[in-house]
Amino acid sequence: MTRTADLSAAGAGAHAPAAGSLDLPEVTAEVTAVFERYETALREADVAVLTELFWADPRCVRYGVADRQYGDAEIAEWRRANPGVPPGRTLSGTVVLATSPTTAVVSTLFGYPGSPAEGRQTQTWVRLPEGWRIVAAHVSEVGA
Repeated sequence: MTRTADLSAAGAGAHAPAAGSLDLPEVTAEVTAVFERYETALREADVAVLTELFWADPRCVRYGVADRQYGDAEIAEWRRANPGVPPGRTLSGTVVLATSPTTAVVSTLFGYPGSPAEGRQTQTWVRLPEGWRIVAAHVSEVGA
């Protein structure tokens, strides 16, 4: 289930965004689709797609559960050595928040059968000339 955020300005302080300026439905739909493409590639160990969907730039960052990569070259190298995820990965609590026509954040929880750990994943997506790309990602797990 993919959710969108309920971001009312109530209680958000004086610098809250104007109503309707976040969570743009057309951007949310686009990013949801590309996020689902990423997740499919992750489950299928499709290294070409996984590499494609990260920004091809040395400033791109990926923090993993027990690893970290700076730049597209390190991310691609790590992905070639770690192409996919264990079988049975499930997602829950996925939130796609379009913060502008060109930027969105995806946050999700993930888990695996038989594992008590709760995985957490956050990706910042930016619309570039070549399409939507992850410019920063963070993955962590906590024991249940």
